[in-house]
Amino acid sequence: MKNIIIAIALVFISISTHAQIAIGGKQTITNNAVSLEFDNNIENRGLILPYVETKTGITETGTIIYDVTDHKVKYLKEGTTWINLSEDDTTAATVGVADISIQTTKVEQTNTKTAIGANGATDTTDGILVLTAADKAMILPKVASPHLAIINPAPGIMVYDTTKRQFAVYNGKVWSFWMP
Repeated sequence: MKNIIIAIALVFISISTHAQIAIGGKQTITNNAVSLEFDNNIENRGLILPYVETKTGITETGTIIYDVTDHKVKYLKEGTTWINLSEDDTTAATVGVADISIQTTKVEQTNTKTAIGANGATDTTDGILVLTAADKAMILPKVASPHLAIINPAPGIMVYDTTKRQFAVYNGKVWSFWMP
């Protein structure tokens, strides 16, 4: 817990001084076109998406969430259309699960967010983590064969699979792999 608090504090300190952030033991960004980059040496972890119980009011194109109403990872296209990124043939074998009991007892702080980028301090975009730079991207955590390497993955986790060279998301039951 102490390491998590220290890491969060470092992120907030870094946000106030830099438009680029390295996470997970990584000391520097390796590419000037990156806002947020994860350490390549962390082979069994990913980025867990926010668990959302209602999509009402979410209109920011490019938003990625874990929808607990149907247990799917989703992406908002053009501010109106939710695109399913999870494996889904509607059978019990592919419909995800998530235990959200820990979050249902908490009060959401709707105005709390972290914004990374040149406009981070003044950005008004809704979101928990907002990357504000128009010319920089986020590099996902890189994991070789996440379906084998990540033991007991959390629903809503996403990584870049270095073996398959694909974007991978976990919906609570199965991994889905997306190739550009």
